Amino acid sequence: MKKGFIFVIIALILLVAYMLVEPYWIETKHITIESDQIPAQFDGKTIVFLSDIHAGPFFSQDRIDSLVSQVNAMNPDLILLGGDYIDGDSAYINSTFESLSQLESPLGVYAVLGNKDPQDYTLDAIPHYGITYIGNKGTWIEENGSRIRLGGVGDYNNGAQIQNATTSVVTPQDFVMMISHNPDYFPKVNKSKVDLVFSGHTHGGQVTFFGLWAPSTHSDYGNKYRTGVIEENNSTLIVSNGIGTTILPLRFFARPQIIVVELKKT
Repeated sequence: MKKGFIFVIIALILLVAYMLVEPYWIETKHITIESDQIPAQFDGKTIVFLSDIHAGPFFSQDRIDSLVSQVNAMNPDLILLGGDYIDGDSAYINSTFESLSQLESPLGVYAVLGNKDPQDYTLDAIPHYGITYIGNKGTWIEENGSRIRLGGVGDYNNGAQIQNATTSVVTPQDFVMMISHNPDYFPKVNKSKVDLVFSGHTHGGQVTFFGLWAPSTHSDYGNKYRTGVIEENNSTLIVSNGIGTTILPLRFFARPQIIVVELKKT
């Protein structure tokens, strides 16, 4: 009986220790998106998607700087930022975006807001530090005479989502991408026009049952949009586990992720 009790205590200690370590074990998740709508000039282009940094007491400035260096070493062609840059405290905004301003990609760095971002402060900081805000806006990403469409929407919990700003000017031949911090917006996306959506927000469940199921996903759809690649009606949703943590600095079988998407023309 005594040995069994000691074994349980040791197992619990190891479990908690792992949950404290996993938030530092960033996974680089590679995804290939194939489409005949991707122009030849964009064939092989790479996109890095970062979401949910949650800078604050549990995610230090040094960790943000290390993240930026890691992304820049990948030499991405385009960088997309999915919101929740800080964990609600506006005191971390300037230092966080000062670091994010060092991100480098020839086709630009684009961002939307998350539900944890103080909107006014963050909307001031994004352009101040040389990043393009794309919430409820659309733009053309151009390369050697060809282009793809990129847009974003406001956070699903805080404000409006105007996808028409992205889709009103596209044709069926255009390849169209959108950033929505919350994947719960995906059912409302015009899938006849939008080919690829990037989301975060769920943290992959953060603490899961060995990666199979999570009791909390911050989603109205439970585990349906928790993590990974989801395809619906010829449109694809990529949900990142994010980088940081919320409430407690713990993860279990929901490693933080840098998403790297390679575009492939078919």
